[in-house]
Amino acid sequence: MKRQHAIKPMANFAGAWRALFQSLSPAIREWAHSDGLVWLHLLKTVTAGLLALGSAMLLDLPQPRIAMTTVFVLMQPFSGMVLAKSFYRILGTAVGAVAALVLGALFVQQPELHMLGMIVWVSACIAAAVRYRHFRWYGFVLAGYTAALIGIPNVATPEGLFLAALTRAAEVGVGIVCSSAVSALIVPQRSGLALLQTLQVRYGNFTAFAADVLSRRVDRRAFERRFAQLVDEIVGFEATRIFAAFEDPAMRSRNHRLGRLNNEFMHACTRLHALHQLLKRSHGSDAAPIVRRIDPYLRELAALLSLQRDVSADGSHLATRLREFQATLPRRIRQTREQQGHASAEALADFDTASELLYRFVDEWTKYCDSYATLAQRKLSPRQETKNSYSSKTSSYAVAFTFIRSATVMGMAAWFWLATDWPSGGLGFIGAALACALTSIAPNAPKMAVQMALGAALGTLAGYVFTCYVYPNIDGFPLLCIVLSPVLALGAHLAACKRAAGLGVGFSVFFCLLAGPDNVVTFEPDLLVNNGIAVTASMLLTAIVLATVFPADMDWLIERIMNDLRAQAVLACRGQRPKLNQRFQSSTHDLASQLRALLARRSRRRRHALRWMLATLEVGHAVIDLRDEVAHAEYVQALHPRWSAAVDRVLDHLAQLFERPDARALERAVVSVRSAIWIAQDVLDAVRTGPDRRHDIQRILSCLHFIRTALLDNDAPFKQRYPTNVESATRAIFP
Repeated sequence: MKRQHAIKPMANFAGAWRALFQSLSPAIREWAHSDGLVWLHLLKTVTAGLLALGSAMLLDLPQPRIAMTTVFVLMQPFSGMVLAKSFYRILGTAVGAVAALVLGALFVQQPELHMLGMIVWVSACIAAAVRYRHFRWYGFVLAGYTAALIGIPNVATPEGLFLAALTRAAEVGVGIVCSSAVSALIVPQRSGLALLQTLQVRYGNFTAFAADVLSRRVDRRAFERRFAQLVDEIVGFEATRIFAAFEDPAMRSRNHRLGRLNNEFMHACTRLHALHQLLKRSHGSDAAPIVRRIDPYLRELAALLSLQRDVSADGSHLATRLREFQATLPRRIRQTREQQGHASAEALADFDTASELLYRFVDEWTKYCDSYATLAQRKLSPRQETKNSYSSKTSSYAVAFTFIRSATVMGMAAWFWLATDWPSGGLGFIGAALACALTSIAPNAPKMAVQMALGAALGTLAGYVFTCYVYPNIDGFPLLCIVLSPVLALGAHLAACKRAAGLGVGFSVFFCLLAGPDNVVTFEPDLLVNNGIAVTASMLLTAIVLATVFPADMDWLIERIMNDLRAQAVLACRGQRPKLNQRFQSSTHDLASQLRALLARRSRRRRHALRWMLATLEVGHAVIDLRDEVAHAEYVQALHPRWSAAVDRVLDHLAQLFERPDARALERAVVSVRSAIWIAQDVLDAVRTGPDRRHDIQRILSCLHFIRTALLDNDAPFKQRYPTNVESATRAIFP
């Protein structure tokens, strides 16, 4: 009996504890998925930094602080990011070490020529980093400033250059191994899981957005803002897909699938935009009552998409419903069109084009749903495993601009060092190189450079305190870890904040680089302060030059990138047809994302760039469809001898419009499209008895009519910039 009485209080206590835990579990789970992840990242970063420091000391490397600095440059919340950066850092460090050796051998005890060669090399690496973005950017940046870190301190002592390169590579290697091990083994945060979660969120958000657009509940400004966000999501997805493949074999096996999924998402977005544009243009026109006849089908499709919001399926359910809707759509559209016997030819053309765009959007969205549903499958059909490449595009003017800007900043720092013979001038040059490299793709480079300068100043102050008052009063590695942990955690926390990322990077990197402990600690506070002043001054110099002499949003540079963006429409008109759609879509989205990063938010220039992107996507995609349909209907040339010449004239005049947009080019393009429409209508009358050929010509007419409406749109950027009464040239398009 006593034993039973003893067990009963224990059971009551266990039950009360379980109830308390269950009542707290929602709050704990919420904390674990928000602030808990931040604390986990700080813990892993500090652990990896101290592990690298201790390992480098144990290996008796001359500068263990370099290993600790490497950790703070490398650590990211997801293990895939760390592994990707580690891979490219190894390559960049190796190439940078070789470059330092070559420059040191070519310009022995010739500081002027050595500095000139170093400036050219580092600037070229930074320019290449801008050209090859994502984590390849990091490899090029490392190849640049690693050469500076190795070569600059050994300008006057070339005999120690080879040993310096080897020890620097060893110290960096220790930091890479420690950061990768800690990130992958201690509560790893898989970027693959984050990528799949991002796909799920994007799928649900776009389904809801498409339903709102089809229900005509989204105005023009709201649509443009949301579409711009979709562009950033498409480009950001490619970066995430690259580093997710580094950490997980399953993600590597799905890499082609994910690329195809992103490609199909781009197509679906473009189809939705085209349909929205046509519906917007028809609103308030004479054709509006006829185009409104398609609204029941739009509402039906919107209802199907709205149902998917509450279905936690993989997309196969919606794909099945969409295929059923698509199978009955042509017959129902024909029945609706037959009831509009007294409508004008232009109104019927609007109706036919809207119907064709609706059918194509359903087709693209069905393909996207099918691909989304196959993410959980291991084996796919050969068609589903087809490779879809994403073609990144960077303006050559932006690359050249980055080279000139970086060379100017580092040239000024090198000139000051050589002219004054300042002992810390070499570190000032290294600081300028680091600032140019790390801000090369920042949305606001001057702001980030100023933050890095402030971080370097704070790191110098903290290093002074540690050098004078902390290091002399502690003994042993455990106590060293205890006193370093709060400072390292503060730097990691600041670096993880978006608004203070530059401050955190500057503080963490330069505290470790200037005042990090070595195996043999030298107590030279004056040298520390001098080096800190050099680094801070060089970064402030970089910020001033970036803000005044070479601002990233210079009018001529933005205009050159805009020309590259418009050139994608020229590519659609003149490029080789195999995989043209993929190259056009990805490069256009890539350039548009770069423009959005350079231009200030909610500015007129940013809205203008967005509208050029929308016009380029709209016309370019329609031109590619037209070329595909014309290639499929080769028999049209035999039915009308002027057909091929008319199509070539349309493509040539559209290319000229986007190369040099002006009123005359716009009028020529409208007239050529009008002529092609006339010929296509004559051919349609000749093939009415053949259903297949009739459908081919109707699809061609829909493409031509859509291009015409895009050219005549009052909101089009070339129409707003070069107003002209081109409508007078199109009054007789429809007899």
